[in-house]
Amino acid sequence: MNRFSYAAKVLLMGLFAAQVLATIHVYLSNAHLYRTLMAIKDAGYLAIPNQRIMHNLGEFGPAFFGGLFFTLSVGVSLSLFSLGAVWVWDRLLSRRKFLLILPLLPWIGCLLVVNRQGLCPMVTSYFLVIPPLVFVATLRWIPPKTRQRVWLQRMVLSFPVLVLAVLWTSQMDSHLFLDLRDNLLLSNPLGTEINDFYYKYTLYPAEVFKSLDQKILKTCNLENIQEESNLRSMERELLNHDYLRVAGDAAVDLKIVQEGNALVFDSRGRTILRATAKEFFTNPGAVLKEFSSKTDRYTFFRHFTFFSLLIGFPITLYVIFYAFFHLVSRFFLDARTSSVIASTLCFFIGATLLVLFHQTRVREAEVKDLAEALESERWQNRVAALKIIQQKGIEVGEFQASQSMLTSPHIPERYWLVRALGVSRQSETYRDVLAFLDDPHPNVVCMAFYALGQRGDRRAVNEIIERIETSDHWYSQWYAYKALRTLGWKQTKSK
Repeated sequence: MNRFSYAAKVLLMGLFAAQVLATIHVYLSNAHLYRTLMAIKDAGYLAIPNQRIMHNLGEFGPAFFGGLFFTLSVGVSLSLFSLGAVWVWDRLLSRRKFLLILPLLPWIGCLLVVNRQGLCPMVTSYFLVIPPLVFVATLRWIPPKTRQRVWLQRMVLSFPVLVLAVLWTSQMDSHLFLDLRDNLLLSNPLGTEINDFYYKYTLYPAEVFKSLDQKILKTCNLENIQEESNLRSMERELLNHDYLRVAGDAAVDLKIVQEGNALVFDSRGRTILRATAKEFFTNPGAVLKEFSSKTDRYTFFRHFTFFSLLIGFPITLYVIFYAFFHLVSRFFLDARTSSVIASTLCFFIGATLLVLFHQTRVREAEVKDLAEALESERWQNRVAALKIIQQKGIEVGEFQASQSMLTSPHIPERYWLVRALGVSRQSETYRDVLAFLDDPHPNVVCMAFYALGQRGDRRAVNEIIERIETSDHWYSQWYAYKALRTLGWKQTKSK
C-alpha cells in the first residue's frame, strides 16, 4: 500500500506546511494594508477597498482562504519538485552523497534569486521550510527499491498524466481561462460557488506580491520638499498616478526628499533613485515606473506562482485523486489492479472534463451571422456573437435580441452583454448598463463598472462613487475605481 500512497502523503504534508506559512504571509500583508488604508482614509481620500472590507483585514478567515492561493500554487510546485528530486536521487542516483549537489543547486539558486533585490523573509520561508520537509518525509516513506521490473507500473502512473497534458494543451489559447470560467465554472452551481470563492478572496494574496505600479493606491510623503511651488506641482503629478500624500509618521510607499537641486526617492528608509525636479516633471510616469521596478522584490515570486498554477496544481489534483481511488479499490482488489483502476478513473475524469469543455466552446461567430447567432437557442452561440460585437465595436442596441438577453439566467451571457454595452453609444443602452450594477452576480457587476468607464460618460462618476462606498465586494470596488480613472476622475487633495 505504501508504494502507491506515499506520494500523496508527502504532498499533503508539504501543502499543510505551505498553508501555515501562506496564512501568516497573507495575514501580515493584510495588517500592513489596513494601516495604509487607514492613513489614506484619515487623509480624506477615497479608500479602496472601503470600510466594509477594511474591517475584515484583521480577521483569520481572509488570511486563511487567501493563503490557499499560495498553497495551491507555490506549495504545490515546491512539494512536487522536492518529491521528484528525492525520487531521482534515490532511484536513479542510488543515494550517492556527492550527487546530492544536483538537487541542492536549484534550491540554493531559488533562495538567492528570491532575495536578490532585498531580503524577503516570508517568501524565503516557503523555500526554506517546504523543500527540506518534503525531502526528509519522502526519504522516510519512499518504498525500498525492488528487483522486480516496475516499468509497467510506472507506465500506468505516468501515461495518463502525459496524455491528459497533451490533450489539454491542444485547447491552449488566449481565451482559455475565460472559456474555462464561462463553460466549466459559471455553467453549474458548484462551479459558480468555486468562481465566487476565487473572486471573493483572491485580492488578499494578490496584494502580497504586487509591485507599486500594480497597486491601485499608493501613499507618499512630501514633507521635506522646501519650495511651495514644487510641492503643489509634485503633489498634483503624484495624484495623477494614484500616489496619495499622507502626513505624519505613517509608513509610506514613497518618500521624496529634496537635497539641493536633487530629489531623493526613498522607500522604507532606503534611497532608491535620484532625479532633478526637471527630470521628474518632464516625465513623472517614467520616474515612478523606474522607482516601482527598483522596489519590486517579488518579480521572481510572481512568475513562480503563476507557473505553479499552470503546472503544479493539475498534477497534484491527479496525485491526490489517484491515491484516493487506489485506497478505496484496495479494499476489494490487489495493488496492481487498484493502480490500473485508479489511473483509469483519473484519466476518465480529466478526459470527460476536456470533452465537455471542447463541446461547449464555440468558434467565433461571423459578422454576417450575428443576428442569427444572437437568437440561437444555445447561450454559448449568443456569447460568441457578443464577443465579436464587443471586439469590433458593433452597436449591440441595433439587435432586437439584445433586449431579451438583459434578463438572461446565464451569467456568462449577461457578462458578455454588458461588455458589449460598453462599446455602445446609444443613450438607451446607458440605462441598461446602470441596471447591471444591481446584478446578483459580482462578475457581471464588475463588467458593468468596466462598461461605464469604456463609454466615457462622466455622468456615471457620482453613481460609481456612491456604489464604491456601499459595496461589500473588493473586486467590484477595484473595477469601479478603474472606471473612475478611465473617466478622468482623480482623487482630491486631502482635507
